[in-house]
Amino acid sequence: KDLITDLKENLSHHFKEVMVGLMYPPASYDAHELWHALKGVDTEEKCLIDILASRSNMEIFQMKEAYLMQYNNDLPQDIDSETSGHFRDTLMNLAQGTRMEGYADPSTAAQDAMILWEACQQKTGEHKNMLQMILCNKSYQQLWMVFQEFQNISGQDIVDAINECYDGYFQELLVAIVLCVRDKPSYFAYRLYSAIHDFGFHNKTVIRILIARSEIDLMNIRQRYKERYGKSLFHDIKRFASGHYESALLAICAGDAEDY
Repeated sequence: KDLITDLKENLSHHFKEVMVGLMYPPASYDAHELWHALKGVDTEEKCLIDILASRSNMEIFQMKEAYLMQYNNDLPQDIDSETSGHFRDTLMNLAQGTRMEGYADPSTAAQDAMILWEACQQKTGEHKNMLQMILCNKSYQQLWMVFQEFQNISGQDIVDAINECYDGYFQELLVAIVLCVRDKPSYFAYRLYSAIHDFGFHNKTVIRILIARSEIDLMNIRQRYKERYGKSLFHDIKRFASGHYESALLAICAGDAEDY
């Protein structure tokens, strides 16, 4: 017997989603979520953003392999056909998994920052391409310096500048990349808080983040959540979820009594 098949047949609703999700290895789970985000009734742009803006080159490579094996489809091709515009171009760039790693060149940081600043002023197609090329391909270490130089040149934080100059999912994706460069656990704490409080407990988002980050940085996400929002993640899950579903989420969250 296949365990996943049995779980799907014998469980229901969100509890089933959690239990089935936990059966997948990380790359297969990412592939599973991306497939449903791209091929569902409506494209789930926020799911695409959460996954592709935050994964390392190796994670992206493994995710594409899993996607091909599970669905016999090419992930970049599906992104190309199901999304559009500069949002699509940026996702396609991220899906290449070609970000430089561990390399930083202080001598080019100011130059890159000037390109970003001009992209926020001009907003032409060419400038948008330059903006996403830098954010998708430079190393995290390099981007840290670029963001500091951007602040020096413009007197403005890069996130504020992007929010002022762009809109829609393109803007959300660019901001997600910046936030993940700065502190991935803080980004996911923000996304969880938003899913729990701004969207009346958006179950898909809560489930996806808890499962995907459970063996990576969930403890750090919990810490950032409590520091930033005053209440613990454990507390907020208990407040909004119930039954076996609540128990499953709390088990993943691994909260302690004092977290309530």
